[in-house]
Amino acid sequence: MDPANNHAVLAAMLAPAFFLTATASLLLSANNRLARIIDRARTLLRELAEIEEPGERALYERRIALQRRRSLNILRAGQLLYVAISCFVGTSLAVSVDTFTGHRLGSLPIWLASAGVLAMFAASILLARESTLAVTAINEEMDHRPRPRSPG
Repeated sequence: MDPANNHAVLAAMLAPAFFLTATASLLLSANNRLARIIDRARTLLRELAEIEEPGERALYERRIALQRRRSLNILRAGQLLYVAISCFVGTSLAVSVDTFTGHRLGSLPIWLASAGVLAMFAASILLARESTLAVTAINEEMDHRPRPRSPG
């Protein structure tokens, strides 16, 4: 192999590393968000156990259902981000194997990279949706916060 070709192959193998960095950052954020959702759901479940008034119980059940939807969005986003990471690592490996096998893999590296980008895109949409649900949850809680009783 000539040095110029070696450099091109190494560059092609390292290009997915930039996507890996971005994906890892999104994954870290998603996992932190999931932990916060779980903490909030546990708090709501503890509070629900102490509530006997039907209207207030229904309010807490809705809040818990919203946290469930948020957690499922984050779970799916995390799964897609793991798929993206796998695709980007697979892209680097495929570029290497393709070089050593005389370019017999054809467009496999391109397909793997494209699948990784697509998974990352889909995860980003789910993360954006979860952010919307988070704002919906906090707005709902602010709208139904206990009001201080006026002296009367």
